[in-house]
Amino acid sequence: MTGQFRVGAAGQDGRWGPGRGLGPRDFTRIARNGFGDALNSYPHSMGWFRDRLIVGTTRSNLCLFKVSKIAKKLDRWPVKCPERVYDQDMRAQIWSFDPAAARPGVENAGWSLVSQAPWIDAEGEQLPRELGYRGMCVFKGASDAHDHLYVATYTPARGQGTRILRSADGAQFDEIPMPAGFDRSIITLRLLVPFKGRLFTSPTGTAGGNPNIAGNAIVYASSDPAGGNWELVNTPGFGDRENLGVFEMAACGDYLYAGTGNGRGYQIWRTRAEGRAPYDWERVIVNGAWRGALNQGVASFAAHDGLLYAGSGIQHGGIDRVNRIGPAGPELIRIYEDGQWDLVVGYQRDTPEGMKIPLSGFAPGFDNPFNGYFWQMESHDGWLYLGTFDWSVMLRYSERTNWPQPFTAMLDRYGMENFIAMRGGAELYRSRDGENWLPVTTQGFGNPYNYGIRTLQSTPHGLAAGFVNPFGPFVGVDLEDGRFDYVPNPDGGLEIWLGSQRNPAS
Repeated sequence: MTGQFRVGAAGQDGRWGPGRGLGPRDFTRIARNGFGDALNSYPHSMGWFRDRLIVGTTRSNLCLFKVSKIAKKLDRWPVKCPERVYDQDMRAQIWSFDPAAARPGVENAGWSLVSQAPWIDAEGEQLPRELGYRGMCVFKGASDAHDHLYVATYTPARGQGTRILRSADGAQFDEIPMPAGFDRSIITLRLLVPFKGRLFTSPTGTAGGNPNIAGNAIVYASSDPAGGNWELVNTPGFGDRENLGVFEMAACGDYLYAGTGNGRGYQIWRTRAEGRAPYDWERVIVNGAWRGALNQGVASFAAHDGLLYAGSGIQHGGIDRVNRIGPAGPELIRIYEDGQWDLVVGYQRDTPEGMKIPLSGFAPGFDNPFNGYFWQMESHDGWLYLGTFDWSVMLRYSERTNWPQPFTAMLDRYGMENFIAMRGGAELYRSRDGENWLPVTTQGFGNPYNYGIRTLQSTPHGLAAGFVNPFGPFVGVDLEDGRFDYVPNPDGGLEIWLGSQRNPAS
């Protein structure tokens, strides 16, 4: 792929006609190199608002991870980091894309930086108020005159705690009141889900190296978030203390679904959100759909053709070393309105609901053991799209003495760089019926550093895909003289791709 702004091109051999789904040649890169700043590594949130594509970033994630308490300390860290992570500009950013301003062949054309986190004083030290913007949605609250853009934040452990921001125009963002149960120890949330006239949210992570574990699965709702008035709408943990957080929520039909993280395997609960709080909740999935701990958490939800699809994952890229879970590939299930469910991608097994056979024929991870999560899904133009996190590029930096024998044999056969060239980069799949899946890309659209698809957003101009790429500005490489050193990486920084069969710039 050239990276020029080119949409509307016929797919290979003309196979991708209208309504037939997006093929690899229908996608064009519209942003690269972190919008020209490779510290923008995660397109952590994405929304379509006022005829613009809005993207919230998180910066220098691998440097943040290096100083966390859960990081495995490696002699060969993948990227060059300062001794003090805040010696680089870690202030999160919000970018806006105007399709009418796109220009073929002009890199990052149509994008503008509309907001950047301010600095705050923390005990005499300057810190970013936000490190990232982890969730985003469009919602009209009771006191809103019109739709507003709501944004969930990720903040420093020594900061002010997570906040929800609100914007009337997609450029000016203001804080709104938080639920009473949120304190400064809650540093991040990712969920902002509209349902039946209310906005729902749940804390995602806490200070102390727990960006994905809130410690309790609690859900709040408000019909007027700008005015506060949040209320707790579930029994904490849904009555199970091992539910350590709600990591994903989605609406499908008459129900709001919540997926938990749980060391025995995720649970999925649902409610009609009717009557007085706390609402009545029904558990529809337990014990990771009877796979257990290897389905540690629900990483993604999507409603498609009236069914809810749930993708799993193990935190920290598919290998939770703290809790000794994994590595293991993710699974995909789908849930019917009557509470029955199918196994779509995964391992065949007997369950209390009967034998479950993967309808797609794929084993976990679409037969790829390096897929750590099914990270994002989106229904667009009659097709369901699924993006993965693929950690194979990290093999360059891992300690080979700890590898399972099959990994060692595979690398000996192909060679490290040949293997990464073949398999590196996140995967994007599509399906019309949820059972038959076709690959759109299995190599991060040609960039092995594009190792995860964190955001997918349906827009009037096509399907936007946000690729995580934290391998810049300087990446570690083995030099010809045998040394390991850091060199500039022109392929580092997040990328945004747009899939469409028509040209929004025309």
